[in-house]
Amino acid sequence: MATTLDILAAAKYISLTTFRTDGSPVATPVWLARQGDALVVVTDPGSGKVKRLRNNPSVLISPCDMRGRVKAEAISVPAIVAFQDEAQTKQTLDLISRKYGLMGRIISWMNERRARKAAGGTLSHQGLTVSLTAPPEPTATDGG
Repeated sequence: MATTLDILAAAKYISLTTFRTDGSPVATPVWLARQGDALVVVTDPGSGKVKRLRNNPSVLISPCDMRGRVKAEAISVPAIVAFQDEAQTKQTLDLISRKYGLMGRIISWMNERRARKAAGGTLSHQGLTVSLTAPPEPTATDGG
């Protein structure tokens, strides 16, 4: 039987919902990879998502499509985000590139170019570790 973490890790995208200081949600679709009992993602360190996470590391995550649309029957799970150091971020970039194959490498390359340009020539990524706040529970969506 698949766990909640298994279902989320198998998704092509997750909607990572962060919260503004007034409590209003902001959902962003992101690529992900599984690393042990957590999910990992990479983002731009100057993004609004990172700013919101510095104020409140609590998030909701749900499988979604590339535009961030979450199906009505999809699970939505509370989680906590921890910021990764440079070595962990590099490992996360490698995991995501492996999961998404050629498209992952192309998008990573494009993001690196954009990040270098925005940061004045330096590579700039922020890795995030997303840990479910409750132990992953078995679900019935695997047909069993």
